[in-house]
Amino acid sequence: MTAPVKPHPIPGARLLFSLDPAVSYLNHGSFGALPISVQRAQQRLRDEVESNPLRFYGTGLVDRIVHTRRHLAMFLGADPDGSALVPNTTAAVSLILQSVRPGPADEVLLTDHAYGAVTMAVRRQCRRTGATARTVAIPLGLSGPEVVARVRAALRPGRTRLLVVDQLASATASLFPVREIVAAAREHDVPVLVDAAHVPGMLPVDVSAIGADFWVGNLHKWGWAPRGTALMHVAAPWRRRIDPLVVSWEHEEGYPLSVEFQGTIDYTSWLAAPAGVFALRTLGAEAVREHNATLAAYAQRVVGAALGLAPRDLPQPGGPGVAMRVVPLPAGLATTGPEAYDLRLHIADKLATEVALNAWGGRGLLRLSAQIYNRPEEYDRFAERLPALLHAYRG
Repeated sequence: MTAPVKPHPIPGARLLFSLDPAVSYLNHGSFGALPISVQRAQQRLRDEVESNPLRFYGTGLVDRIVHTRRHLAMFLGADPDGSALVPNTTAAVSLILQSVRPGPADEVLLTDHAYGAVTMAVRRQCRRTGATARTVAIPLGLSGPEVVARVRAALRPGRTRLLVVDQLASATASLFPVREIVAAAREHDVPVLVDAAHVPGMLPVDVSAIGADFWVGNLHKWGWAPRGTALMHVAAPWRRRIDPLVVSWEHEEGYPLSVEFQGTIDYTSWLAAPAGVFALRTLGAEAVREHNATLAAYAQRVVGAALGLAPRDLPQPGGPGVAMRVVPLPAGLATTGPEAYDLRLHIADKLATEVALNAWGGRGLLRLSAQIYNRPEEYDRFAERLPALLHAYRG
């Protein structure tokens, strides 16, 4: 068995963040962590707002939003005119569902990897309209072609009104072949919404090349933008049909400004987002991605080994560059959402370590993220202490 590979550290990386040094923060994927330089950029914008609120909101704000949107869209390979800044992926999903308007004879198809809040939004919209929410199971470990085949077989032409698929699933850290899935759905005229919440910053992406009807990704996770920053891209045929959840002063301008401008919300997170992209590019986006993916693979191996799992027992993400990995927990642990939540808090309290825990497919999955502020010894220490904690927790 080959030893797991440790990445070359990026000098001074931990000093770029203001994380508590007493806590091992191994869960960048949930809420991100903001570089100090981006924190300061946003604070300067907040100071600008408070120095003269009328000037900030009343003079040139729309132009600044448009400029920021174009900057972020170009970073992601998206058409700026088809993109809109939104608070997060969850908000965009509700907006898209309202605009697609599935009816009583329609269904919305998801996979069993879908994010919980997205599933909830789909089910709510279906209850409102009489549509059906249906789930297709995608077992861990399938190849890309096998995933595409499963999704294609689940489509019901003439009835499937929308397919919702993750590009990188939150609970399972599985990378989906979204470009091929979109092409398969197009064969049957089924629109596709790609939930790419974890993609911006972590993976190189060309949104336009994916070809989805709808694509949305958070920049406040791996793109180092302030929280509340995401980009939604809508294909040209759908743009006139986007119906904003909130009507405000730019409504008559149509998409995307009708979605972006919402009166006196705090726009500083959006306007500071380019500072996160700048920080990423300054360090070298490829170097950061390589470091994080290598460290995540290392983390999975050492924690998995501590729990008695061989490399073949560890789910692989389905592609290179993924900076999150999952480790299956022993049977009977964290098999429901509340159980996973309680165990996560217990780990945080007893081990001073923040991780993500999800119940998926009747099994608890421990998700480990890796970011440049993390070090291999953090995962080593966690691996050494976790088995005893789980043993005591089970009683």
